[in-house]
Amino acid sequence: MTMLQRWDPFRDLHRMQNSLDRIWRNYGSNDSANSATGEFEAWAIPLDVTQNGDETVIRASLPGVAPDEINVSIEDNVLTIKGKTSSEHQEQGDQYLMRERRTGAFHRALRLPDTVDPEHASPRYDHGVLTITVPKAESKKAKQLTVKVGDQQAIES
Repeated sequence: MTMLQRWDPFRDLHRMQNSLDRIWRNYGSNDSANSATGEFEAWAIPLDVTQNGDETVIRASLPGVAPDEINVSIEDNVLTIKGKTSSEHQEQGDQYLMRERRTGAFHRALRLPDTVDPEHASPRYDHGVLTITVPKAESKKAKQLTVKVGDQQAIES
């Protein structure tokens, strides 16, 4: 028995978005180490993005990564964080019983809003946390306007 169903393009888009979300969530979360090198494949770093007044603040957890191994760039309003961490030297005969700390290359890209000024972005690395502060562009900040009422004096809004 076949039922007619009203086509809802948004339902199809929602299904597709859920599928893409699952793909991105799983990107970089492969926990199997490469048996030849003992290193993990490229992994995605966790980010927190907050709005603090007129600034967008991005925080990335990069414990154990040397500052000179971190590359931060902004091009066409896309913030890219790349780098690598090397595995510690393993002694002859040592065998991992459990290995959860990730090693190898990492990469993360994030589209920034059009309201930010990438020319004045400032990255800072402290205690394993990379903090990138991107201010709002002066031209995009809200302007205060004065409302005039008839022949009366101006009223500040």
